[in-house]
Amino acid sequence: MTDIELDLDKEFVAGLEKGLMIIEAFALNNGPLTISEAAKITGHSRSSARRSLITLERLGYLETDGKQFRPAPRLLRLAHAYVAASPLAKLVQPSLEALSERTQEPSSFAVLDGSDAVFVARAAARRSLSGGLWIGSRLPAYCTATGRVLLAALPEGEALQRLQRMMRQKLTPNTQTEIPALMEELARVRAKGYALNNEELELGVRSIAVPIRNAAGKTLASVSLATAASRRTADNMIDTLLPELESVRRMLGFLI
Repeated sequence: MTDIELDLDKEFVAGLEKGLMIIEAFALNNGPLTISEAAKITGHSRSSARRSLITLERLGYLETDGKQFRPAPRLLRLAHAYVAASPLAKLVQPSLEALSERTQEPSSFAVLDGSDAVFVARAAARRSLSGGLWIGSRLPAYCTATGRVLLAALPEGEALQRLQRMMRQKLTPNTQTEIPALMEELARVRAKGYALNNEELELGVRSIAVPIRNAAGKTLASVSLATAASRRTADNMIDTLLPELESVRRMLGFLI
């Protein structure tokens, strides 16, 4: 270990890392946590998980009934801090709102975080889906249009490693979970410049996404539109929604 690495190691706060892992555990569990459940999800000892939970509760980020812990409203400050400080999210919001107004479909702006696509900006439509997605929502990258656009932008070897590490559940009869088929799909996304999801995440929902690149050609995020399968066929999405997404992609490319 070099002197620089030793210095960085001294600056690392292990307790903060454990606390943040506990916070993330609530999203993974999709509900309240007991001490034992928090320890199991994070891999921490029961005593360590207990200390983290109690500390977060005393700071006002969690609430407890004495047995289970659940997020408190104050936890929203952490998400708001990202949205408020992110110039990218602020920059794209007007474009998303205009896109949703034109298409009457909900639009999203997402970045890749580990195995998930995370929404950092979103605009609803008057005629919207009932999926309950919001800023901060996470979707599995392997089976979503926005996630596949982001995975396709990675070097092939890195995309393969990420897919291998993901839990690839068959969420609908259409969900593709096999590595060779997913790698072929990523190759198609690279070649075509967009990804189309045909009811792989949820039956009755289709989505289409394009990459958002900076001036250097690096993919920073993706923009997507979702629609009810009963409203639009896959061909209709390519004919009518893809040109709208391409227009937003070109415009944001000049701004980012």
